[in-house]
Order: sequence, then structure tokens, then C-alpha cells
Amino acid sequence: MINKKIMVIGPKNCGKTTLVNVLNDYNGHLRKTQDVIYGKNTIDVPATFVESPWMHKHLITISQQASHLLILVDQSRCINVYPPNFAKVFRCPVIGIISKTDLNPENEERCIRQLRETGIDEPYYKISVPSGIGIKTLKEYLLPYLK
Repeated sequence: MINKKIMVIGPKNCGKTTLVNVLNDYNGHLRKTQDVIYGKNTIDVPATFVESPWMHKHLITISQQASHLLILVDQSRCINVYPPNFAKVFRCPVIGIISKTDLNPENEERCIRQLRETGIDEPYYKISVPSGIGIKTLKEYLLPYLK
């Protein structure tokens, strides 16, 4: 049986790799993700897979190795890169994450609307890795899947 991992996707600079490092308990140097990286507990996917519609088939294929999919939206710059109901194509549970919640609080409702339109049901996890906001709650939820 394949040990499933938590897959993390989102637009450029939304905090995917930073979150992946936290989920993998890795404190080393942060590098930009140029390719799919399989970590101890995670699958870190480059933003180009989300931002280029012709790459979506690859996201669906990679997600077959995932126990859960975390879809990130960035509260600091609330751009929408996901098509409507995009989350519905995945077979694993999809969790909505609002990253950088310590920045631009006026964008929170817009981010929630994006997650809804993407087809993700509540609850949504609101996190900020540098500030530590929401990380403990998210890790507690994911703990059974972090091996």
C-alpha cells in the first residue's frame, strides 16, 4: 500500500512551500519549487500547475497519491486562479486554506468567496506561518495523515 501524502497547491507566492516545510517539520533553507517535490508528509506542486489550465490534468493525476489536497488562496493578494468547482474533480478530501491572514484583512471575505466558488466546503483554515496563526489547528487536523 502506498503511503499517501498531503498535496499542497496554490498560486505563485501564496506560501505553499513555507506551509509544506511546516508540515514536514523542516527548518532549513526555503527554495522556490520548480518541480513537484515529494517530502516526508507532503507533495509540493509548483504554481504553474495551477495557473496553466493545460496542466490541470497533471494535478489530477498527482492527487491520486494524496490523502488530502490543500488548496491555498492568498489573503495578501487575492487573485483567483481556480476555475469554478475545480475542487470537485479530485477524489481525495479538499481543504480550503486562506494563507497570510495577518495581511490585508479586508480581503478575507473575497478569499472565502473564491474557496466557495472553487467548490470547497467549510471549514476553511486561516493561517499565517510567520505569525503562527492557525498552524497548530491545521496540524492537529492533519496529524493522522502526517506519518
